Amino acid sequence: MPITSTFGGRRGTIAAAATAVLVLAGGGLVAHALNAPTAPPQPDTSQQVDTSGPQAASPLEATPPVAPSPASPADTPDFGPLLAPSDPVALHIPSIGVRAKGLVDLKRDKNGKMEAPEDFDRAGWYAEGPTPGEFGPSVIAAHVDSHLGPAVFYRLGSLKKGAKVMVQRKDGSTARFVVDKVARYSKSDFPTSTVYGDTKGRAELRLITCGGAIDQTTGHYVDNIVAFAHLDT
Repeated sequence: MPITSTFGGRRGTIAAAATAVLVLAGGGLVAHALNAPTAPPQPDTSQQVDTSGPQAASPLEATPPVAPSPASPADTPDFGPLLAPSDPVALHIPSIGVRAKGLVDLKRDKNGKMEAPEDFDRAGWYAEGPTPGEFGPSVIAAHVDSHLGPAVFYRLGSLKKGAKVMVQRKDGSTARFVVDKVARYSKSDFPTSTVYGDTKGRAELRLITCGGAIDQTTGHYVDNIVAFAHLDT
């Protein structure tokens, strides 16, 4: 049974996004680029997240956000900017040279796993979750490489805290995000609640690809790289 949040309506689903980790954790998003001249960049240690604590909750155990209790206007906390729902159509990350147009919708397959973009040159967004700029964690995923060489998120691991991320939306607006941290997680111990859990009332963005070492048996990366960002304007 999927866990959803009524805070945010149809788009305000957290467990749906949490379920998406199953594909990433299983290695289905990206295959090893056999002819890549060098390994893709990895996050520096200053941006790593400590995962030495208790095991993360499974996708269906992730806690959805709770709507704040009624309060007077003077007591109402400022959660930061929020935007009305609008699907993303393009992604621009100047510091790592990403310009991705025509974002594809990513949904869940019959096994409840998030689909990966069929085209290695396209990025996709999790269309069953919040749109970029809405309350909650919006998710954009792309391949890091293929047998042909680097793909859209090849340099995601080199993204730094404070970097700007712009998402153009169907309604003509641009959701502008600021990167908070970039981290690498083992797919075998993926911290679902950290990546897809309650954003404490903020509109946030998750950029996800694969990284780390290569499993020589499967040819897939053993880790995920995740960039966390919050809506700025």
